[in-house]
Amino acid sequence: MSLPVSPADPAATAPPAQVADVIVVGAGPGGSATAAWLAKAGLDVVLLEKATFPRDKICGDGLTPRAVRELISLGVDTDVTAGWQRNRGLRILGSGHHLQLDWPDVAAFPPYGMVRRREDLDEVLARHAQACGATLLERHNVTGPILDDTGRAVGVNVKLMDERGRATGEKAAFRAPVIVAADGVSSRMAIAMGREKREDRPMGVAVRAYFECRRATDDFMESWLELWTTDDHGNRILMPGYGWIFGAGEGLANVGLGILDTSEAFGKTDYKDVMKRWVAQMPAEYGISAESMRGEIRGAALPMAFNRQPAYDRGLLLVGDSGGMVNPFNGEGIDYALQSGRVAADVIAQALARETPAERERVLRSYTTILKDSLGGYFMIGSQFAKLIGHPEVMRLATKYGLPRTTLMKFMLKLMANLPEERGGRFDDRLIHLMTRIVPKA
Repeated sequence: MSLPVSPADPAATAPPAQVADVIVVGAGPGGSATAAWLAKAGLDVVLLEKATFPRDKICGDGLTPRAVRELISLGVDTDVTAGWQRNRGLRILGSGHHLQLDWPDVAAFPPYGMVRRREDLDEVLARHAQACGATLLERHNVTGPILDDTGRAVGVNVKLMDERGRATGEKAAFRAPVIVAADGVSSRMAIAMGREKREDRPMGVAVRAYFECRRATDDFMESWLELWTTDDHGNRILMPGYGWIFGAGEGLANVGLGILDTSEAFGKTDYKDVMKRWVAQMPAEYGISAESMRGEIRGAALPMAFNRQPAYDRGLLLVGDSGGMVNPFNGEGIDYALQSGRVAADVIAQALARETPAERERVLRSYTTILKDSLGGYFMIGSQFAKLIGHPEVMRLATKYGLPRTTLMKFMLKLMANLPEERGGRFDDRLIHLMTRIVPKA
């Protein structure tokens, strides 16, 4: 689609801009999924990424069956021969209890999860988008939107970067009738369009590192619901947050911990020190220690429960972390980035097929409604859950009395990973759907 530049448009006097149907800012999972789906729909899409692949992102690297389903639908090869580390379920530790649960057996989702380092995952998805027909431009750092005289986003300004991540001094511009922001938790595009984060939504912080250890090929993702250490007098201390160990293959495990801003310790804690203390307490048979750490401990913020709204306004759609689409129950973000990318692409394709600007705008505005209808109630329940477990003593009691009840924990796994049967199903599936329907939307 080629759009003429109106003489009345302020951008008409700017250097010539490349024109496309859609511009996607950020080639993480959400951006690459959006671009791939758009290209599959036959649209001319430009995917802009400020870095050069491969590049790392701070993440637990874990993919639940919900994320795996999105990858399969997208046409990504998820076979183990393609470099994916599969797992059967979740192992939970806390209050002296040890519980191992398979992923729920439902028709809606595959019976396995996966782990893949973000250094590999993001490049796989970006190259997949490229193979589907999207134009991927690396080392293109988007500095902000181009606005028309009504304040609508009609393009983006870009500065070009060199191989070492430094600005070259060259600039470029891209124009399109629709822009997608998939530029992460600190979304420059969203902020420039006036969509500041909402303070009534939970926020998390996660730190992680890679360890060469015997957990690299574990069939289960492992979650520690309590993190204990000792003080200088040998007294045990319950630290804030919860930890994970995800086997990532190639001799490495992703080990990390997360803490919610609902915790009194949020913002007052040296999270890297907490992780070092936790690692020092791990069983010797794990082989996880300061000596087996490869690289450094790094951290990132987790924006939850649609903490930037609306998801669409004035030509700009938010996808993934840019719209705060992280699950408050467990800090998952990749699956919702993939899902929102699919939904965004479908809405955009439908909108651009309409004949008038008013019709196109009405379709684009449906993006916010679709996301809220599918995830708003679930995220609201998760937000209330986050308030509860932000208190270490609540987490300790829940772990002590909940973990021994296998039926309850199977239900909680299905709820927290958002894996109910989508149609019909058992009583627990119908209960989850009922809960998400009757609560207010996030």
